[in-house]
Amino acid sequence: MRHTGVTARGIITPIFKQGDDLASQVCSSICDAAREEGFELHDRDVVAVTEAVVARTQGNYATCEQIAEDVRAKLGGEDMGIVFPILSRNRFAILLRAIAMSCKKLYVQLSYPADEVGNAFLTWDDIDERGVDPMRDSFDEKSFVERFGSVGKHRFTGVDYVQYYKSLGDNIEIIFSNDPRYILNYTKNVLCCDIHTRARTKRIIKAAGAERVYGMDDILTSSVSGSGYNEKYGILGSNKATEDKVKLFPRDTQQFVDRLSSLLLDATGKHIEVMIYGDGGFKDPVGGIWELADPVVSPAYTPGLEGTPNELKMKYFADNELSELHGRELAEAMKKRIREKDASLTGNMQAQGTTPRRLTDLLGSLSDLVSGSGDRGTPVVLIQGYFTNFATD
Repeated sequence: MRHTGVTARGIITPIFKQGDDLASQVCSSICDAAREEGFELHDRDVVAVTEAVVARTQGNYATCEQIAEDVRAKLGGEDMGIVFPILSRNRFAILLRAIAMSCKKLYVQLSYPADEVGNAFLTWDDIDERGVDPMRDSFDEKSFVERFGSVGKHRFTGVDYVQYYKSLGDNIEIIFSNDPRYILNYTKNVLCCDIHTRARTKRIIKAAGAERVYGMDDILTSSVSGSGYNEKYGILGSNKATEDKVKLFPRDTQQFVDRLSSLLLDATGKHIEVMIYGDGGFKDPVGGIWELADPVVSPAYTPGLEGTPNELKMKYFADNELSELHGRELAEAMKKRIREKDASLTGNMQAQGTTPRRLTDLLGSLSDLVSGSGDRGTPVVLIQGYFTNFATD
């Protein structure tokens, strides 16, 4: 009889560098961990590898000058604006420095009271007390300070992002609006820097009469002066690597997961699912910050991870049609319900009470929480028992 359900282990690996055979070393690390720590591997286990080590071993980097060169070629090199960048020293500050290098005048339009992923420099009390309608009211920096006084610092980092972002180029001017069209009062050349709403923002600005409109997913889609690149996401999902260089989101990701899956099958005889994961799709309930600053949770995965879970909400049945049962009788009746569900549900049909989320988003979020982003040394996560349920023997 099973006494545990889903387990997730962070797998300690070597410190990967550019040019390493990542798939082979990940396979070896998993097999070594199983052998030396005494656990078994099974069919439909999941191995999740963080995007950071995939990109690092690929050497998928770009310097500020390489980014600036591509932005200059696309936006003209004179005046330009960016709309809706996130507030992040790790994610965006170095990109802003590069963009400022590409032009003579740069207008930076910030959304308020917070950026797209919830980093706030005002509170809703600030908004309400001053009678501001954030869906209609737009400000240059002078009028913004007149209305709100000094802008608050980030709740967790303590950084005044308005002043910090201004310091990244002597040609930067900050403006504030939640209407993407407001930037057109200053320039007709626009780089949309939002992540998940980028397609809509581009469409609105183009329709309003912009001359050049690009998104971060349009920058470095091919190599510029020897840079790294990402055909699909450009500089979206990049992270600071050095003071002058970013690590881009990995490319050729499907080839990697397919090869690692094949290596694991050869080494273990088990059909193990593989995915690459970045940020998890979860939100901090205190600060209101949404973790997902990458364009997707998982850029590539093996076919067995396609779709959404088929699950019953056990507590719903325990509180309703099985409410009169207890103990072993309740357990057997619940298992019967689950087996009937397994036999009748097909595809991605959702059972009573469950929230439809993709498997890769759930597994990637779990992996992000397990691996952490600091010094644990576990860029690989092994998840077991995810596809079992209460009725599984």
